[in-house]
Amino acid sequence: MTAQAPARTGGRILVDQLAAHGVETVYGVPGESYLDVLDALHDSPVRMVVCRQEGGAAYMAEATGKLTGRPGVCFTTRGPGAANALVALHTAYQDATPMALFVGLVPRGHTGREAFQEFDLRGTFGAHAKLVETAGDAARLPEITARAFAVAAGGRPGPVVVGLPEDVLTDTAEVPDAGPLPVPEGAVSPDQLHELDCLLAQSASPLVLLGGSRWTDAARADVRAWAESWSLPVAVDFRCQDLIPGDCEIFAGNLGYGRSEALARRLASADLLVCVGAAPGDVSTDGYTRLGPHGSGTAAEAEGEPRDGTAAPSPGGARTRRTVHVLPDSPPPGAWHRPDLTLLAAPAAFGRAVAGREPAAPVPWTDVTRADRAAHLDFRRPLHDPEPLDLGAVFATLDARLDADAVITFGAGNYALWAQRFLTYRQGMRQLAPRNGSMGYGVPAGVAAAVTHPGRQVVTFAGDGCFLMNGQELSTAVAEEAAPLIIVVDNGTYGTIRKHQELTYPGRVSGTDLVNPDFSAFARAFGAHGETVTATGEFASALERSLANCRSGRAALISLRPADGRLAPGMTVGLLREQAGGGSGPSADDG
Repeated sequence: MTAQAPARTGGRILVDQLAAHGVETVYGVPGESYLDVLDALHDSPVRMVVCRQEGGAAYMAEATGKLTGRPGVCFTTRGPGAANALVALHTAYQDATPMALFVGLVPRGHTGREAFQEFDLRGTFGAHAKLVETAGDAARLPEITARAFAVAAGGRPGPVVVGLPEDVLTDTAEVPDAGPLPVPEGAVSPDQLHELDCLLAQSASPLVLLGGSRWTDAARADVRAWAESWSLPVAVDFRCQDLIPGDCEIFAGNLGYGRSEALARRLASADLLVCVGAAPGDVSTDGYTRLGPHGSGTAAEAEGEPRDGTAAPSPGGARTRRTVHVLPDSPPPGAWHRPDLTLLAAPAAFGRAVAGREPAAPVPWTDVTRADRAAHLDFRRPLHDPEPLDLGAVFATLDARLDADAVITFGAGNYALWAQRFLTYRQGMRQLAPRNGSMGYGVPAGVAAAVTHPGRQVVTFAGDGCFLMNGQELSTAVAEEAAPLIIVVDNGTYGTIRKHQELTYPGRVSGTDLVNPDFSAFARAFGAHGETVTATGEFASALERSLANCRSGRAALISLRPADGRLAPGMTVGLLREQAGGGSGPSADDG
């Protein structure tokens, strides 16, 4: 006979269920609506990381999902607390990251009475989550939790939201734990593999595009080995630079913001595009203009600027592009993305299927692959600034000091272009960055990475605007003895918007200037190590001191102060004004 489960409160049932699903750490801000969960966590193997704002806590959960491939977990209270977490939910939804947000709610009997902080979960989160569910019975918490984790991790991953009425958590029930539900990986049939081989055999200029989520170390290795055996050039989607080593001879670059023009033209000219993990989106295709409608010609596009995506194929010998989608879930319908071959398989299943498959004869595109690689190496050669602080030299120095398994995190802004373009993402390194362009992500992601992997080198990049959106989570890093190195580019402006402003409304600076604190002093006030660098020669020693602090378990921050008007690699306010016809150089209001 099966022993009857002991009576437990809903909070205890939930925490036990998290442990049964392998959750080691949860992030959150405490609230009275889930006090019984906090009590159950007191003597649980599940670690509670207390954060300073729910947006930071939810970003940490999202970053944990990216890093581990398992749902990251965040707890918030109702109303304002849950609303603060929405920014990370949007990130998880657009980035296909497994994440579970648990929200304490008003007691069941108070629902619909405009109770204090009453909150409509489905109305608020329904458009940004794969599943929104409210527990109505403590006895069903194992079932609800198991389903939530499976939905978050399965198919195209994403966030789920589970509401926890306060009285459900204090009710008692005699119910056994539920084990994790299986998450299918899909499969590739022999016939589909044969069709893929045939498409490759008919190609003269193929390109592989890696993206999405559900990538494992084995998937990375298998897909790389397959691409190398066929000499296939490989590009990665926006902020997916950890899917294949950057020092690999088939790596052709990153198709995100700040990509090279040569790679963008190469995407348009490919006669076979094999997309593994995600279909091409607006960022990788420059707003859907780099790829024409399904079946359009491509050879003519290689001669110059690609045609607009809505144009008809040019006459006179243009080749037809074929497209292969390898996706973990059914793609959305639509002629623009209609592939010639669709494989419903997660990257790991696809990698296992193609492992060991080799071409029957020498492939004709090896020169194309070498040219793609050469163009990428030329593009990522550091651009040196003729200023006291040369960020090109700074990032070259940093690149040489990164550990083989370093974790790189950043949020959104022009400052991220240095980290995307000039760092070598080697095998074993990870990149945690929001593909939805969410500011404030880098610091919480760095804290989460350092919490998840103590002793692993974690380097976080932030702009001055990006940093102060969640810079308070330095307090969490110090409290948890997590030790990321945070590098802040302090140029006194919202750089990305300033760039567009200078080009579109030259000479009319409005709403983009920033007045900043001393970021190194800010870090020291929290108990972290802090330094300021204003000249190139100061950086190497500041870096060594900061890394030494990180190795000893103390978070560190280096504030980089470039010259006025420096916005991005090769971009200053003065150069933008020249392009816009607004003048020859920066003026006193350049921030």
